[in-house]
Amino acid sequence: MRFLVVGVGAIGSSYFAFLTRAGHEAVGLVKRGRKLKNLSVRGIWGEFEVPVKTVESPSELGLTPEVVILSVKSYDTRRALENIREAVGRNTLIMIAQNGYGNYETAVELYGEGKVILARVIFGSEVLEPGSIRITVSADDVVIGDPAGIVKEDYLKDLAHTFTEAGIPTRYEREVYKFLWDKIIYNCALNPLGALLEVNYGTLAENPHTRELMDRIVEEVFEVTRSAGIETFWKTAEEYLKVFYERLIPPTSAHYPSMLADVKKGKTEIDALNGAICRLGSKYGVATPTNRVITELVKAKELLNQGS
Repeated sequence: MRFLVVGVGAIGSSYFAFLTRAGHEAVGLVKRGRKLKNLSVRGIWGEFEVPVKTVESPSELGLTPEVVILSVKSYDTRRALENIREAVGRNTLIMIAQNGYGNYETAVELYGEGKVILARVIFGSEVLEPGSIRITVSADDVVIGDPAGIVKEDYLKDLAHTFTEAGIPTRYEREVYKFLWDKIIYNCALNPLGALLEVNYGTLAENPHTRELMDRIVEEVFEVTRSAGIETFWKTAEEYLKVFYERLIPPTSAHYPSMLADVKKGKTEIDALNGAICRLGSKYGVATPTNRVITELVKAKELLNQGS
């Protein structure tokens, strides 16, 4: 298959490397001056190095991709989607492989339903240096699907099989949007506190003070989703929190959030996580004081690091 990977960071490099190794025609769209000749992978899914092809502009492609994998940071989503218009053919699908709320919605706004599919990515990857990544953790398969129900299920099942055969365990789920929201809740609770306090997920769960804050974050998220009519797999915050502490955190307890590295660089995806919860809360008349304070603290730390 022909793939265009937009956002060759930790997650994008993972797709880029594994698809290339599997023999697919994959091209990475990179920022000017950041072309790569090789990608090396290490970590829980093995070690290998592959030669790769990168371009700095969609006009350099020379092919129409079957699937565009979008994995830029959420604050770059609109710009990236507008930049690739000339590369998106009539039958090209755009797969959103990003954190947070609003990325899928922006893609649908620009390209329409039936052109956009969604991936819930829940494996961890980190960039060691340009052209080198490490796969650190995998909590579950990647889940892909079409929230609009337009793209044929057989195609999506075949695409999931393609990713799995390439080395990234993936399955199709009709209710992919619920899976995305499960991850949004998980990330809202863990990522900002891990970034602010510079600790791993297990430490946050063990500390009674951060545990109390995470409880409040999750309770507010559930009040917002209920008011907004957004469905999740969990009926109540209490039901979710039991699974959160007993099943979700243990396999990733040693993991540090990617937001920790981002906040040190002075820019994070907080607006697509807790910030998005605050905006939805304002829209639907739900108070979100804990999420608002967490959002402002992360933004304050961003600003401090921009001046360092």
